[in-house]
Amino acid sequence: MGLLKAGLGAAAGVLSEQWRDYIYCDAIPNNVLMVKGRNRTGGSDNLLTNGSIIAVNEGQCMLIVHQGAVVDVCAEAGEFLFDSGTEPSVFYGDLGEQVKATFLRIGERISFGGDAANDLRVYFVNTKEVMGNKYGTPAPVTVRVVDANIGLDTDIGCRCNGEYSFRIVDPLLFYTQVAGNVTDAFRLEQISSQMRSEFLTALQPGFGRLSAMGIRFSLFPAHTTELAEAMEQELSVKWTQRRGIAVVAVGINTIAALPEDEERIKQLQLTAVMRDPNMRAANAAIAQGEALKAAASNEAGAMMGFAGINMMQNTAGAMNASGLYDTSQPYQQPANAYQVSAPQAAAEGWTCPSCGTTNTGKFCMECGSPKPAPAAAWTCPNCGASNTGKFCSECGTPKPVDETWTCPKCGASNKGKFCMDCGTPRP
Repeated sequence: MGLLKAGLGAAAGVLSEQWRDYIYCDAIPNNVLMVKGRNRTGGSDNLLTNGSIIAVNEGQCMLIVHQGAVVDVCAEAGEFLFDSGTEPSVFYGDLGEQVKATFLRIGERISFGGDAANDLRVYFVNTKEVMGNKYGTPAPVTVRVVDANIGLDTDIGCRCNGEYSFRIVDPLLFYTQVAGNVTDAFRLEQISSQMRSEFLTALQPGFGRLSAMGIRFSLFPAHTTELAEAMEQELSVKWTQRRGIAVVAVGINTIAALPEDEERIKQLQLTAVMRDPNMRAANAAIAQGEALKAAASNEAGAMMGFAGINMMQNTAGAMNASGLYDTSQPYQQPANAYQVSAPQAAAEGWTCPSCGTTNTGKFCMECGSPKPAPAAAWTCPNCGASNTGKFCSECGTPKPVDETWTCPKCGASNKGKFCMDCGTPRP
């Protein structure tokens, strides 16, 4: 038995008188993968008479099944004449030689001498791309992250969701391994749960293939084509070779690493940047600038802050001597940088007016006389330090304003608005 291709206009010809049945399939919905053909002339759906016409639409593959075995295949759009006296013809269309090879491997070559065969059915397989299949990771999946630029190779946990599409590329294999002799239609929901589970299982090694290609984790959504190819390779045994299904495209809506893993990657990337000597020097300059700002507002006094900066500079010099920084282009400190030498400031001495001994402290080490206050000196009300400027050199407290005035009439010293002796108003 086999198929003979008929012209589209042959229905008005002589052969039209010999066609007894007309088998046709309406447009197959996206959620239907295979449907049984219907006899439009009112005959039995399980009986295909000699000379019947079978119409095949685009995106469909027609299977003629006798007693559960596929005896002929057609994946080309058009009208075909069923002839029980010919050999199977196998119009495989755009599905390639794989369909023909599968048919030769599992097909049955039989013919009938009569006009009708027992239980001869027609099935139409949906060969269009089935889109909108959602997936999502209920639990974090392990993804290998590789960044050759910084020498990073680690595993992280991530969550992702999106959609994928697939296509039946081998209708014979799909019929024999999945659908079988259904009475009406084989729908997507009958296999979607199994496919989703296997898809998520293959997602982890699929991401691993992207990592091995040198694609950074943050750029995964921009490489869905490579991901689809990787998923096809992972699912080729379970889907293509066993069921005749192939992944067409994979879309990623969101992909996010666990917060702790994302922070770890950022820290490793920042640490790797410091391998560049110039980047280390620039980072040190920024840190020194921040330290200068912090020293100016030090609660213990600016002198303590700048003393800490000196310690930092000494430490940086020791690190530079050990080869941490690139000495070929050393960092040049600005000429107007603030330099403080605490021992030098403390070494300024004074002479005791009582015994003539030179001292550096606040009291004479021989007679105990206090250090004479400089001209126009004032005592800080906050820390008690002696100062001559407008601000305390120890704690930064402003110099108190002296509001005392002398009465021009009686010569009394006052602080208010009127003289407390004669009542004269303050000038």
